[in-house]
Amino acid sequence: MSLRSKFILVVFSASLALYAVVGGWMSINAQQQQNDPGAQLRIFESVLRHIQDDYVDEPDLNKVRAGALRGLAYGLDPYSTYLTTEQVKNFSAAGQKNQTGIGAELSQFASYLYVIAPVKGGPAEQAGLQAGDIIEYIDGKATRDISLYDARQLLNGAPGSEVKLRVLRAGTRPFVLNVRRGSVNVPGAEARMEAGKIGIIKVNSLAEGEAADVKSRLQELQKQGVQKIVLDLRSVAGGSLEEGVKVANLFIKDGTLAQTVGRGNKTQKSYTADPKAVLFEGPTNVLIDRGTAAAAEVVASAFEDHKRGDVIGVKSFGAGAEQQLFTLRAGDGLLLTTLKWASSTGKTFLGEGVKPTVEVKLPEVAEAIDPEDLTGNDDDAIAQPNANAPAGREVSPEAASPKQQPEDVQLKKALELLRENRPAQSPQRPS
Repeated sequence: MSLRSKFILVVFSASLALYAVVGGWMSINAQQQQNDPGAQLRIFESVLRHIQDDYVDEPDLNKVRAGALRGLAYGLDPYSTYLTTEQVKNFSAAGQKNQTGIGAELSQFASYLYVIAPVKGGPAEQAGLQAGDIIEYIDGKATRDISLYDARQLLNGAPGSEVKLRVLRAGTRPFVLNVRRGSVNVPGAEARMEAGKIGIIKVNSLAEGEAADVKSRLQELQKQGVQKIVLDLRSVAGGSLEEGVKVANLFIKDGTLAQTVGRGNKTQKSYTADPKAVLFEGPTNVLIDRGTAAAAEVVASAFEDHKRGDVIGVKSFGAGAEQQLFTLRAGDGLLLTTLKWASSTGKTFLGEGVKPTVEVKLPEVAEAIDPEDLTGNDDDAIAQPNANAPAGREVSPEAASPKQQPEDVQLKKALELLRENRPAQSPQRPS
């Protein structure tokens, strides 16, 4: 190589290195500016000044402020929200004492109001609402224009009154459900014996006090000589973190079962197993689905972290957080997520969920909408009518639901693995 070629190569290499350093510095600097509250505040001040000086009409700055605060909270998570002065007054349970809902655990995903799971036996389930459904309209009000908190308020009302829901469901045209509001009496845990001395415990709720009911069902199975157990946590959403820990502790005798984490991913509280609380140490598998959330994810993650048994099904929804109300000067408020629930290893559930160690999908006819398929755009496939359905009418819930219940392949797999007496797996890596 000639001296001139070497010189050009050295200059080129030095220039490339300098470009990389400068580019990296500019990228870091830009990232720092993005996360600088002062820089963001200056942008807001600039926008406000333009609204005040250049908008065609005299702006109502109170409405502008409320809209800005809604937008700020909307960019965080589904459970953080701006509350009006009236909403702050009604935030306590006392303010809602004459109101009932429809009995469904809800979240927001890609701007849609998403049904994590209807409460068993509640008005929503009786009317035909299913896990994975999208509620597009509540009494004609588009849910994509409002917060999760506002949507819940629209669903609440006088006992016995009806609310009209326009629902999107995979594989069918949009349809309307009329749901009669009412109180929800969640059934307790159920238990039965299968061949091979395998017990099945179906958990229906992990609200306060429900762990004691699960314990009672487990003791009943023990009296019948149970040797292996399937713990069914499908469509168990919401509930109390402490109840989830208590259920996990019935099967896991030591170690950390769950945590709460705050800002900077710092552990705020750890929940440790009590060896005296353990009732069953035999082979146990857990069932989860997209309707599994919050407290049930505490149980499933504890089984995975401790390799206590296989977790079978599909990835859970991903919930579990705590909010704190901050009252603002004008009397309105900010409901802000300040804590997340996490597994013993510190992995948070919110937006992440729990992946099964053994993935088993339900037959296609029974699958709900996958939240990961939602984009928040109007051209989402789920919002488009089924080309094969008759035009010009909305399909009834009966027509939208499969008439024949498919085989429960998830439970079947859980029983097969227990009969094989196979040791628990580590969580599967995503393909």
